[in-house]
Amino acid sequence: MSELSGQPVLILKEGSSRSRGKDAQHNNIMAAKIISESVRTSLGPKGMDKMLVDSFGDVTITNDGATILKEIDVQHPAAKMVVEVSKTQDQEVGDGTTTAAILTGELLKNAEELIGENIHPTIIVDGYRKAVDKAIELIDDIAMDVSNNEEMLYTAAKVSMSSKVVSEIRDLFADYAVKAIRSIQDGNNADLDDVSVLKKKGEGLEDTIFVNGIIIDKEIVHAGMPKRIENAKIALVESAFEISKTEFDSKISITQVDQMQAFLDQEEKTIRAMVDKVAEVGANVVLCQKGIDDLAQHFMNKKGIAAVRRIKKSDMEKLAKATGAKIVTNIHTITSDDLGFAGLVEERKIGDDDYIFIEECANPKAVSVMIRGGTNQLVDEAERAFHDALCVVRNLIRVPKVVYGGGAAEIEISKGLRQYAASLGGREQLAVSAFADAVEIIPRTLAENAGLDIIDILAELRSKHDSGEISAGVDVLAGKVGDMKAINVYDPAIVKTQAIESAAEAAIMILRIDDVIAAGKSSGGPPGGPPGGGESEED
Repeated sequence: MSELSGQPVLILKEGSSRSRGKDAQHNNIMAAKIISESVRTSLGPKGMDKMLVDSFGDVTITNDGATILKEIDVQHPAAKMVVEVSKTQDQEVGDGTTTAAILTGELLKNAEELIGENIHPTIIVDGYRKAVDKAIELIDDIAMDVSNNEEMLYTAAKVSMSSKVVSEIRDLFADYAVKAIRSIQDGNNADLDDVSVLKKKGEGLEDTIFVNGIIIDKEIVHAGMPKRIENAKIALVESAFEISKTEFDSKISITQVDQMQAFLDQEEKTIRAMVDKVAEVGANVVLCQKGIDDLAQHFMNKKGIAAVRRIKKSDMEKLAKATGAKIVTNIHTITSDDLGFAGLVEERKIGDDDYIFIEECANPKAVSVMIRGGTNQLVDEAERAFHDALCVVRNLIRVPKVVYGGGAAEIEISKGLRQYAASLGGREQLAVSAFADAVEIIPRTLAENAGLDIIDILAELRSKHDSGEISAGVDVLAGKVGDMKAINVYDPAIVKTQAIESAAEAAIMILRIDDVIAAGKSSGGPPGGPPGGGESEED
C-alpha cells in the first residue's frame, strides 16, 4: 500500500506481506542458516544420525545430507534454496551433500556480519565470485592425479562410507562398488542405472550379495520347469506368448461342433509354433516382458525351457546388457544370434520371496547387488551409503583427481584465499576473507562432532599448513590432528569443486534479494465457481 495525495493506494492483493532491505536479507539468511545447522551434526565419521518421521508415520534414519533435507518439509523459500543446493550436489557428484549445505549457511552467516558493517551486498557478491574462481584454482593446484591408481578407487569409496552405518563393513561395500563400476564402465563414464540395487530385510549387512549379472524379483512360471539351468542360452522376448487380440471388435460365428474344435486346434498350433521357434534356435531360458499363456507354459515345460514373465522394461534392458542378448519383438524372427548367455540361471528363495539369479555372465555391462540387513531402516541407509560409494568411484573414473580429506583441503583453500585477499584492493578483500573463514567450517565441524577442542585443532592445522604440511587434517578417530596421507583419507577433487560452486551460487542468490513479496494464503478452493463451470443451486 502507498499513499498518493493523502489517499491510500492499494498495489498488492489483500493478505499479501512484504519485507524490504535489511529485514528481508536478515529473514532469508536466518532461514538458510537454520536449515544448514540442522544437518551440521551429521558431518564426518563421528557425525550423528537423524530420525525423520513423515506424515504417514514412516521412519527414515540417516545421516545423508540430501536425504535429511529432502525428507524435511521446508516452507521458507530461502531455506528451500539450501535444499536445492544439496539436491544439485547429489545429482551431479552423489557425495558431499552435507558439506554443500553447511558451507551455504556459513557463507551467509559471514556475509550478514559484513552487511552489519555497512558493506553493500553487491560488493560481497563480487568478492564471493572472485573467491570461488580462486578456490577452484587452488583445488586444481593441490589435487593429485590418480589415473592409473586402482587402489585409490577402493580408498575413496571407503572414506565416503566412513561416516555411514555400514562403516564396519565398508571394505566389502567398497569392493562391490569398484567391481560394479569397472563392469559397467564405458570409457571415462559409467551409468549408475546399470547397477541394479535390490533391498531385502533379513540376515546381516555382511551377507550382502554381488552378482555378475542381474537379480529379478520374479519366479519361474511353471512348477514343472527346471529351477536351475547351467550354461543358459537366454531369449529376451518383448511380446506375449498368447493369441493377440484384435484392435477392433470382432465376432466369430460357429455353427458346427467341429468348427469349434478346429478353432481351438488353430490356437494351440499358433502357440506351439511360437514355443517350437524358441526351442529351435537353442534357447533354454525365456524371459518375457509380457504374459505367457498356460498352454505356452505347458509346451515350454515339455521342451525343458524355463520361463519368467511380466519382467519390467528397465530390467529387460539391463538383462540385455548383462547377457549380451537382443530384445526380440517378433518371436517368429528370432535367431540364435539374438540369444544371450549366462553361466547359471537359478530361482532362489530369499526370506519369503522368490528371486531369479542370472549370474556368471561373461562380460556383463549391467550388474546387481542385493543389500541385506536386520531392519528396513538399516537396509535403506545401507543402500544410500552404497550409492555414495558408487558415485565416488564413478567420479574418480570421470575426473581422476583427489585431494586430502579430513578438512585438509579446506584449510589449504582457506590459506590460499587469505593470501589472495591481501592482494586485492578495496572492500572486496573483506568478502574474500569472509569466504576463507567460511570454508574452515568443514574442519571446525569435524572437530566439533568428534568432541575435540575446536580452537586448538584449528590453530594446529593452520600452523602445519603454513609450514607446508598440506596433508594435515582432523583425524577424528584418533581425536587429534593427523597426516591424511598416512591414514589414507582422500576425497575426489570434483566433489570439493561442486560443493564450493553450488554453495556460493545459492549464497549469492540469497544475498541479492532485498525485497520479499509474499502472496496471502488462499483459504478457499479454486476461483471460478463450482466444478463444471455451471451455476450453483443457490444462485
